[in-house]
Amino acid sequence: MKSFANLVTIFLLQSLSLPLYSSCLHQSSSDDSSSPFPSDFLFGTASSAYQYEGAYLTDGKGLNNWDVFSHENPGKILDESNGDIAADQYHRFMEDIQLMTYLGVNSYRLSISWSRVLPKGRTGGINYLGIKHYNSLIDALIRNGIKPLVTLNHFDYPQELENRFKSWLSPEMQMEFGYLADICFKHFGDRVKHWFTINEPNQQIILSYIKGIFPPARCSMPYGNCSQGNSETEPFIAAHNMILAHAKAVQIYRTKYQKAQRGIIGIVVQTSWFEPVSDSIVDKKAAERAISFYSNWILDPVVYGKYPEEMVDILGAALPQFSSNEMKNLKKSKSDFLGINHYTSYFIQDCLSSPCNSGEGASRSEGFALKLDRKGNVSIGELTDVSWQHIHPQGFRKMLNYLKDRYPNIPMFITENGYGQLQKPETTVEELMNDTKRIQYMSGYLDALQAAMRDGVNVKGYFAWSLLDNFEWLYGYKLRFGLFHVDYTTLKRTPKQSVSWYKNFIEQHVNTADLIDIY
Repeated sequence: MKSFANLVTIFLLQSLSLPLYSSCLHQSSSDDSSSPFPSDFLFGTASSAYQYEGAYLTDGKGLNNWDVFSHENPGKILDESNGDIAADQYHRFMEDIQLMTYLGVNSYRLSISWSRVLPKGRTGGINYLGIKHYNSLIDALIRNGIKPLVTLNHFDYPQELENRFKSWLSPEMQMEFGYLADICFKHFGDRVKHWFTINEPNQQIILSYIKGIFPPARCSMPYGNCSQGNSETEPFIAAHNMILAHAKAVQIYRTKYQKAQRGIIGIVVQTSWFEPVSDSIVDKKAAERAISFYSNWILDPVVYGKYPEEMVDILGAALPQFSSNEMKNLKKSKSDFLGINHYTSYFIQDCLSSPCNSGEGASRSEGFALKLDRKGNVSIGELTDVSWQHIHPQGFRKMLNYLKDRYPNIPMFITENGYGQLQKPETTVEELMNDTKRIQYMSGYLDALQAAMRDGVNVKGYFAWSLLDNFEWLYGYKLRFGLFHVDYTTLKRTPKQSVSWYKNFIEQHVNTADLIDIY
């Protein structure tokens, strides 16, 4: 089956207009003989349900928060689009698995659409057509030698939960999420051996409850202009419920499923590297605060059962407290691994004890640590057309070493890393296909990953964001992260130059004959 799929895929891809066997631009400079990647290292690509699946309300799927937000607020999306069709992977996953097989990846990170499995949460019953879809997808991946890594929640949840009790602002969401997790472990856990509970709770909270630009669009001035919300209290309530929901899912897996299913479970957090804008003590402390108010906000509780001291000192009573039982449960539910998403770096300037301009990070809710893309005339790496993405591979290495030191001995997966090309009115399809900047980005970051692993960082896998161009939230379809180009009129997938580059990188660093099959 697999060899036949390979032959079909190669025939299909070679018939496309872009030459697949183009020269390997900017190939990794690492010496293959010193490659730190072990034989069971996972090389893959990542995706999420709302950004990929489409199939809006198909086969019993219920409305989710992004369905409602994008339909009611089209002007908030750059191209006024939505995820109704997205990349249509719901109907085209066999084609996409052929693309993965050609690419040579041994794994694929996907997420479950909560509203496809439980259209109205616990109260509405299970949608078995949704269960059937994910069973078909998981089985097809495994038949083709690709390990499925599954995220239970990637930004989308049933709108019913927002309507009934304001979703993550209520402890009820912990019970809802635990129920979703139980259903997924029960139906898919015999084959899925890597589970992620929640994707980027830190980033989701910042965008949804501090800035209010993601649903449910709650914020207050001066953080953002929303019709409801409080940016100085609600973010910390929502995050608290997410952390406890994560712990509940882990507890369910540990007590009911892990022994028999022999899988592992963790969480995914967004990280950035924060470099002090000067050598002053206050700017160095600000850089540490920036990390604590961003990634450590989630990681410290799920590893150590408590919030970072920097957050406690600044937020005081605004930061919810874990009860003694919750602290015990968090420590007992410690993640088997950490999922790390990483794209960029920033300079950080102190705003706590120094005069400071307003801007991202400068507020109390963000730790009084202003994010900057330059100091004077010096930028933090190469700046891009995407305002938040700066190409700074050395920051990736520093971040991984920081995590190694703060959370010793916990394995990590790089669950997302990639380069976004903003499609402007004058951008041609040829420019999108000849994505040499993406190749440079991936080369630099994979070199930094190898250096970090030689430093002793325990990384088990790397997942490029993303296999396909897809719906990129507020950017709609104008920001393209895919290795494969998607024509959104025909939905035709066409390989970019980065496909050849990543394929060759994997071939050079993995001996497929030595791959360990965990099934």
